[in-house]
Amino acid sequence: MRITLRFSYFFLLFALLVFGTVSTTTAQENVDIRTIQVDELSDQQIQELIRRANEAGLSTLQFLQMAEMQGMPSAQVDKLRRRLEELDMSSTSGRQSIASKRAPRQQVDFNEITRGIYEPQELIKSENPESNIFGADLFYQKNRRLSFEPSLNQATPKNYVLGAGDMVYVDIYGESEQYYEATVNPDGFVLLDNIGPVAVSGKTIEEATAIIKNRVGRYYPSLVSSNPTTFLQVTLGNVRTIKVHILGEVRLPGTFTLSAFSTVFNALYAAGGPNDNGTMRGIKVVRNNRQISEVDVYDLLIDGTAGLNLQLQDQDVILVTPYVSRVEIFGEVKRPLIFEMKEGETLEELLRYAGGFTDEAFQNRVAISRITDNQRSVSDVYQNQFGMFLLQGGDRITVGRVLDRYSNRVQIKGAVYREGIYALAEGLTLSQLVKNAEGLRGDAYLEQASILRTKNDLSTQMIQVNLREILNGTAPDIALQREDVVRISSIYDIQTEQYVQVLGEVMKPGVYPYSESMTVEELLILAGGLEESANPNDIEIARRLEDSDLGTLSDIIPVKVNPDLSPLSTPQTLQPFDQVIVRKKAAFTMQKLVAVEGQVYSPGIFAIQSAGERISDLVKRAGGLNQFAYAKGATLIRRTEFFNTESEQIRRRRNLESLRLQLLKDPNNSEAQEELLQRLFSDLSMDENPVDTLIAQTKKESLDQIASETPGFAVKIKETEAVAIDLETILKNPGSEDDLILEEGDILSVPKLLQTVRMRGDVVYPTTLRFERGKNLKHYINGAGGFERRANRKQTYVVYANGAVKRTKGFLGIRSFPSVEPGAEVIVPTKGPKPPLRLGDVVGITTGLATLVLVVSQINL
Repeated sequence: MRITLRFSYFFLLFALLVFGTVSTTTAQENVDIRTIQVDELSDQQIQELIRRANEAGLSTLQFLQMAEMQGMPSAQVDKLRRRLEELDMSSTSGRQSIASKRAPRQQVDFNEITRGIYEPQELIKSENPESNIFGADLFYQKNRRLSFEPSLNQATPKNYVLGAGDMVYVDIYGESEQYYEATVNPDGFVLLDNIGPVAVSGKTIEEATAIIKNRVGRYYPSLVSSNPTTFLQVTLGNVRTIKVHILGEVRLPGTFTLSAFSTVFNALYAAGGPNDNGTMRGIKVVRNNRQISEVDVYDLLIDGTAGLNLQLQDQDVILVTPYVSRVEIFGEVKRPLIFEMKEGETLEELLRYAGGFTDEAFQNRVAISRITDNQRSVSDVYQNQFGMFLLQGGDRITVGRVLDRYSNRVQIKGAVYREGIYALAEGLTLSQLVKNAEGLRGDAYLEQASILRTKNDLSTQMIQVNLREILNGTAPDIALQREDVVRISSIYDIQTEQYVQVLGEVMKPGVYPYSESMTVEELLILAGGLEESANPNDIEIARRLEDSDLGTLSDIIPVKVNPDLSPLSTPQTLQPFDQVIVRKKAAFTMQKLVAVEGQVYSPGIFAIQSAGERISDLVKRAGGLNQFAYAKGATLIRRTEFFNTESEQIRRRRNLESLRLQLLKDPNNSEAQEELLQRLFSDLSMDENPVDTLIAQTKKESLDQIASETPGFAVKIKETEAVAIDLETILKNPGSEDDLILEEGDILSVPKLLQTVRMRGDVVYPTTLRFERGKNLKHYINGAGGFERRANRKQTYVVYANGAVKRTKGFLGIRSFPSVEPGAEVIVPTKGPKPPLRLGDVVGITTGLATLVLVVSQINL
């Protein structure tokens, strides 16, 4: 009967839906369910039909059964079933898509929260947050933020209390499906569509679920039946904000806007945490004028139990009172800081707060300085009393360090295989310690060893023993004591290190260790062998003399060796500190190169054939001058003594480097060539000839000294310079004084016939003029506009193409200007700035003139 009434009520709604233009009374009288055509119904009408059927408490199956009982044809019922199945699939997917589009949980008024949490941290930076109080940096640190910010993605806590601003999701699923989204209004209600307001403010999620379920169950009977087929779930959407008052000893007291998920730690972070006077052991949470909890921050810092299950509510008060008592611990603990202690806490608990002892702590006893009456007293607390000793405010605990001394240490140093520290076992003797050190090295000095012994008054005693006799058993062994240091010397510690030296024409000159019965040939082989320039018949040994006459410095021993360094029948043996000097062959010289460039028939590089080869010989080898050559302008460029000439070693090394690179280009070298690659550079030295370097350095220092002692004199050191030559005269008179002997590095430059004259210096228009035969210097100066006002005419000079220089000469006011040739440069120097006439100079001149006039007038009288 009840179901029939429901269906009648539902069918009335269905008639209103299908025939909306007809009045309710007319619909009840005229609509016949047997005449309804399912194909004429839209999807929206069928969806609304299903929704209202579910609201009436009818399942889809019950609705179809009742429609058939009321006379709907079976064909129309089947069509309606198929339409419902199709719409059920689409509506189910639609509901899933709607649910999937539901935004993740968000925090309401996030800007308000950040204004309450993050901005105060910036204000605190202006203070000095550094503190020795344990836990003071928990809520604020300069280099990071630990905000205890609650996670919005956590499951909705069952004890979460709803309030105004919270969004609630109500999902109905099972036989009937529906969902609601509603926000708790300021009056504490959520308004559900077609159901009405439901009071949930001040209720937990669990309590609110029961209230909403009971209210919705009026429209969904299967939700509250004994065997329910429809189910309901209430979850929390966006989270509201709450106002929390933080008072007392905090850095920034005030009222803060926080997330409703916030705990005491979030609130303390917002206020910057307790200040230096605030407690961390008894932070009170007051709700509705009643203390509901007391938070101990040490529980989080020491044990990690944060107590985050206590969530704050709107208008909660957090009160941080002043601390009760603090103690300070120094020394060998892991956290030497100031700690707040509760009444009845012991030294053992303080050590736990301080992280325990360090590895070097003296744990048997600690010293405690305590305030008694008007002064302090010191108490010693031993390890077995740590759990009974009660601490008081103002106590200072000092944990000492273990002594830096050993109770059973002995040491052995010197000529043994394993030097170091050893344990002093009972009855340990000197010979046993040597055995423990893996025995003596071959260079050990056995005639004497020393034992450094420390006495009770910390003074030391040196004990000398004959180690050979002790090890042989001919002398009694010595029992060792704590802190004994045994030192066994090497034979090389008591004598000068012996060596020999080789100098001159060897591959690797230098100092080498001396060995007994060492020969000259063996030393030369160690030095890489003889250079190609070495003279094997001119070798000297300079030997140190122990007992020599006054004025005799060394004993000189001439030596000859085979060029291949094979041993002689009577080889010359060396003695310590001998110096072996290998001289160069008298006639040995390396190739010397010169160059010819310019107007010759075969310019290029030439090797000097003989020591007397001259410029004329070089021109002849170069094929002579061609028809374009200007012989009078030829120049010889020669190196000075300051030229950085490659030594023979460097030149040889560079040549071998080229050889190595050439061999590396071929991947199919023979075995001999591969061996050559391995040998290259293994026997080369980069040492330069110290004598040549010293000569050049000495000349440079002499010139620098002359320049420093002569005002206005400067020396510009050049590596090359031009030598003025007259090639025409040289070629006419070969072998004459003008025909210079060639030196290594000379460059003979023969230019083309030059047709210009260059003007430089204090002329009106410095330029380059065409050479005109027969014209004098004045002609070219006039061609450049004449002399400038400050020109030094007397010092005018001409630099010719070959490097020669001629200056203007004068006699009795008559100037003789030098001639001008093709390629010459005319240089007119300046007089320099004219010094201004000072007042003192004017006075001096006028005084002198007046005196002169006076003298002349007196003579006339």
